[in-house]
Amino acid sequence: MDQSRIRVAPSLLSADFADLAAEIEMVEAVGVDLLHVDVMDGHFVPNITFGPMIVDVIRRLAASQLDVHLMISEPARYLEKFIKAGSDYVTFHIEAISQAGPLIAEARKLGAMPGIALNPATELTGLDDVLAASDLVVMMTVNPGFGGQTFISEVVPKIRALYDLRAEKGWEFEIEVDGGVNIETAEVAAWAGGDILVAGAAVFKSPDPRQAVRDIERAGRRGLSKRADRTAFPLAPPA
Repeated sequence: MDQSRIRVAPSLLSADFADLAAEIEMVEAVGVDLLHVDVMDGHFVPNITFGPMIVDVIRRLAASQLDVHLMISEPARYLEKFIKAGSDYVTFHIEAISQAGPLIAEARKLGAMPGIALNPATELTGLDDVLAASDLVVMMTVNPGFGGQTFISEVVPKIRALYDLRAEKGWEFEIEVDGGVNIETAEVAAWAGGDILVAGAAVFKSPDPRQAVRDIERAGRRGLSKRADRTAFPLAPPA
């Protein structure tokens, strides 16, 4: 875990799949080393996106690590397929399962870096064992299911609480902020504790995706530089 830098993970959900190779090459050319892949099943969330075959295609196109986010109801059923398809990180929603520990252990055994994702309304209480075992914790700042949503600022205090808890316990997971991240929200997301900022529409739907990556990373670095100042941003969202 490197808390000294901010990584931007472009979300391929917003990429042009008619020219996916060029889209990946474009963001990797500006130093991106992590690509976010949103897997949706039409059941846990109301949208359907990709399966393991598409992850396999992306793996063959990309030099970056693949951060595969399983927004599905039965992650245990499909975990091995997604890892074999090329997932480096694989995260599943704590709301979709009854026991996270065995799934985290299985993902690690299969060679992936496992993690959990938390919806905006999900609390951190009671998750110590799961957090301690994770390599990545995804804090959703939108309700999962669709790209291009607005950042939910009410999640910011929870991100900061997770950051503080990680420091207190000496845990090693990275914190990823996913949803509504753009040039305007990247700074507060990083200040709160985000190490990885997932950006989809803000990158691929912008007039200049390369510059968008640079600008989001720059905003994240500003937030990182202010992290020690707890008054830099309000911990409570605006009324």
